[in-house]
Amino acid sequence: MVDIQVISQQPPGGRCTLYAGYADVLERYLKASAKLIFSTTRDAHGEGFPSLWLNGAAVQPEDGVILMPADVLAGLKAHGVPGEVMPGLAEALEAPLDRMLEEEG
Repeated sequence: MVDIQVISQQPPGGRCTLYAGYADVLERYLKASAKLIFSTTRDAHGEGFPSLWLNGAAVQPEDGVILMPADVLAGLKAHGVPGEVMPGLAEALEAPLDRMLEEEG
């Protein structure tokens, strides 16, 4: 079981909404529950928003700016999630990213 948390501003904006979308996908694929925590502290990929946490550790983006599906998958792998769930999960994680890009594009 993976503990999933998203730290977001209120109301959620771009990356906060994206990370919440990732958490929704993870809930479905991993049959886990995600928790949305609102914060006034801006600390991307740290103690504040926007950040996605797995088992108590913030997932870090490879580019240092925005979590991509590959970053989420790497975080899951580091926490021992079996590779069998990864193929379908990889495609499913693209949907929230596509939505964000469409809204901002």
